[in-house]
Amino acid sequence: MTTTDTCDIDASIAQSISLIKAGSELVRLTAPSIKDADALEEIVAGIRKAGYDTPIVADIHFTPNAAFRAADFVEQIRINPGNFADKKKFANLEYTDESYAEELVRIRDKFTPLVLKCKELGRAMRIGTNHGSLSDRITSRFGDTPLGMVESALEFIRICRDNDYHNLVISMKSSNTNVMVEAYRLLVSRMESEGMNYPLHLGVTEAGDGEDGRVKSAIGIGTLLEEGIGDTVRVSLTEAPEAELPVARTIVDRYTNHAPHRFQPQPQKRAQGIPQVVQTLPNTGPVTHANLMGVGYRYSVTDDKWAIADQAADLVYSGDRVVDFALPGTLRVLVDGEVWDEGMESHDAVWSISQYKNLDSAIADKGNHYILADTNEVEQLDGLDESRENLTLILSSKSTMPVSAYRDAIDAIKDTSWRVILRNSCEEGIDKYTLYSSIDVGALLIDRLVDGVWLEGSQVSPVERNRLSFGILQATRTRISKTEYISCPSCGRTLFDLEETTAKIRKVTNHLKGVKIGIMGCIVNGPGEMADADFGYVGTGPGKITLYREKEVVRKNVPEDEAVEALIELIKQEGCWVEPNPKG
Repeated sequence: MTTTDTCDIDASIAQSISLIKAGSELVRLTAPSIKDADALEEIVAGIRKAGYDTPIVADIHFTPNAAFRAADFVEQIRINPGNFADKKKFANLEYTDESYAEELVRIRDKFTPLVLKCKELGRAMRIGTNHGSLSDRITSRFGDTPLGMVESALEFIRICRDNDYHNLVISMKSSNTNVMVEAYRLLVSRMESEGMNYPLHLGVTEAGDGEDGRVKSAIGIGTLLEEGIGDTVRVSLTEAPEAELPVARTIVDRYTNHAPHRFQPQPQKRAQGIPQVVQTLPNTGPVTHANLMGVGYRYSVTDDKWAIADQAADLVYSGDRVVDFALPGTLRVLVDGEVWDEGMESHDAVWSISQYKNLDSAIADKGNHYILADTNEVEQLDGLDESRENLTLILSSKSTMPVSAYRDAIDAIKDTSWRVILRNSCEEGIDKYTLYSSIDVGALLIDRLVDGVWLEGSQVSPVERNRLSFGILQATRTRISKTEYISCPSCGRTLFDLEETTAKIRKVTNHLKGVKIGIMGCIVNGPGEMADADFGYVGTGPGKITLYREKEVVRKNVPEDEAVEALIELIKQEGCWVEPNPKG
C-alpha cells in the first residue's frame, strides 16, 4: 500500500511504480474522500502510461460516495463493513430480531448501489473486515470476536450474492494473531456451509516493525497457508512499503508446491501453563558462567549473584557436559542420559526412545526425564506409561516444512499426560530463519498444542535463537516477556511519521514488560485497536495526537512535539510505569 497523499498525483504514481518494480502484484491507495477518489483517474492513467498493468485498489473507509467514484478508475474497491454504513463509538446497543432485520435493510440500501456499479463495470471488491473497526451494531449482537468479524463480512457477501455479483475477495484482519487465525478458519467453515467459495486475502494488521512485525506476520499468514487458506497476502509493517514485499514473497514462495493439510483445532487445548524456552549451549568445552549470558543469565563474580533477564531460557542443553557450579533456581540443565544421575542438582536426563524403554523403573520414577523423538518415531512410544507426570516429549522433524508432521505426531499421543516441547531446526540465514521458525513453532502455539520451544540452527547465534523464541511466544500471546507494540503501516491517511514516532516511543518504553502500546497514524482503526492495547497514540489531525487508555480517550489534540512525553506521563498516572534498569 502506498504511503503518499493520494492527492499528490505525481508522488502516488512514482511510489506505485516503485512498489510494482519491487514485486507488488496489487497496489492499494487510500481514498478517504471524493477528492482522493477523483485523483485516482490520473494516477491510474499515469501508471498505465508508464507501461504497467498491475491492478490498482482503492481503500475506502467511512465514505461510500468515494467508493462509488473510485470504481470508475480502479480494478478493485476495498470496503470495510465496520465503517461503510455504520459507526463505532463503543456503544452497547440492544436489538430485537425485528429491529436487527431493519438494520440489515438499511445496510442493503446503502451498499447495493456500489455492488451494482462494480458488477456493471467488471470491478472486483474486497470485503475487508478488521477486528479493530467492527461496528457497534456487530459487537452488540455478536461480540468483539472472530464470530463478529465473520458475521460482519457475511452480511455484505449475502447482499452481493443476492445481486448475482461474485467478483469478491474477503479478508479477516487483526493485530492479534490468535484472533486473525480463528476468524479465517471460521469464515472458511461458514462459507462452506453456505455454498460459498471466494478467495481470501491474508494479513496481520498493525503488526509493527522489525523482527516483531515479521514474526507476527509469519505466524498469522503461515499458519493459514499451511492449511490451504489464502489467495493473496499483504504483510503490514511500520516500515517503508517496499520493505513489506520481500517478507511476503519469502512466505508465499515457501508454499508454492506445498500440499495443504486442513486442521481442525480441538476445543480442549492440550498445553497447560506457560511454555518453556530451551536453548543449546555452545559446545566449546566445559560450561562456564559466560556461556549462559546469551540465554539471559549474567553472573557477577563480585556479588556472587545472578541477574536474570525477562527473556531468560528455562532449560539449557549441554550434551555430555555436567555444569559444576551453582545455578539460579529458574534454570535447569538437560544432559544426555549416559552422564546423568539422580543426585545431580538442577540436571535432568535426555534419552532416546530405546534408551528410555530400557531404563529401570526405579530410575524412571526419579527426577525429570525427556525423550527425544522424531515425528516419524512416535509409534515407538506405544507401551510407555501414559500417566507419567515426570516425562516430557521433545519432538523434532526431518521435514523442512514440519507443521503437519508435528500436528499428526501430537494427535497420535493426545491421550497422554506428557508435556511436549518442539525442537525445531532450520538451516537458513537470519531472515528466512525468523520467518520459517515463526511459522513452524507459532502454528502449534496458536492452537496451544505444545509446552515449550527449542530452536536450533547453525547459521544463527544463541542470542538470536533465544530472542526469537520469546518473540514467537509473545506474538502468540502464550508468554509475555516484553513491551508489545501494535503499530500500523503508513498510508496516505497517516498524520505523522510512523517509523520515526514508533522508534521514539519504543526507545523510552521498551522496558515495560507486558504493556501493550498502540501507535496509529489515523483514526480509521485507532479506537478499535486501542481496545486491545493498554495505551494508544493516535493521529487525529495535522500535528495533533489523541491519547487513549484502552478504548477511552484521555487527552485530545496533544501537540505532536509533546505527545511522547504526554504518553509517558499517562502510563505513570495509570501505575504501569517502572524506571528502566540502567544495567539493561
